[in-house]
Amino acid sequence: MSYRFKYLTCKLEDRIMLITVNRPEVHNALNSEVFKEIGAVFQQMEDDPEVKVVVITGAGEKAFIAGSDVAEMSQCTLLEAKDFTKVVYRSQQSIANFPKPTIAAINGFAFGGGLEVAMCCDIRMASERAKLGQLEVNVGIIPGGGGTQRLARLIGAGRAKEMIYTAVPIDGQRAFEIGLVNHVVPHDKLMEETMMLAKKISEKSAVLVSLAKAAIDTGANMDLDNALRTEAEIFAECFGTLDGKEGLVAFVEKRKANILDK
Repeated sequence: MSYRFKYLTCKLEDRIMLITVNRPEVHNALNSEVFKEIGAVFQQMEDDPEVKVVVITGAGEKAFIAGSDVAEMSQCTLLEAKDFTKVVYRSQQSIANFPKPTIAAINGFAFGGGLEVAMCCDIRMASERAKLGQLEVNVGIIPGGGGTQRLARLIGAGRAKEMIYTAVPIDGQRAFEIGLVNHVVPHDKLMEETMMLAKKISEKSAVLVSLAKAAIDTGANMDLDNALRTEAEIFAECFGTLDGKEGLVAFVEKRKANILDK
């Protein structure tokens, strides 16, 4: 498949797709066009068997994504703002509902819509130089792309309210301490460490990783009893896959499984 976009650069290697938001002149801020391109690329990758893991980062040394494009939003009427939020919602959901593993490599500022994009990913890797925050109240709005909801689910309502009310960014180490990111690493090692993690995931069965992701994400919005029932149903589906059968037999035979669905 061909992946050509105005504001996104896409590089596929060893079944790992590296997507770079490329608007460094505005710290990779997200305007309507970028949001639409994100939605389009994720829809395209869903049907591409060559894509097994997706990594998202930002161009340049300063920013992952510094936020949504305030210049564009400042010109919006009420009706235009509602249309904009629909575009944002579809874009964010294209990441959040993507059936394959996603990793955000946060190489700098991740503010507002940038942090919201990162929170849509399964795993977040942060540079020691990273700064993360929902700064919207400083510019006359509140988070509108999942910031009030995903942030509270990830770090708890109290911490999320403090970050949103004060609009004070936190560094990568603090983000790690409160569970907002999975790892914080030296800046010059971020992409190396991120791609190593992506490689580890890509070596596993694609169908089994996808089933695990479905179980986690589906159960997250259920009460525990229904979530456990859902997990059990998805667990049973493993037995209908070639990799599921191969993995069990290989374990019994004390040998390495031959992953078929790579």
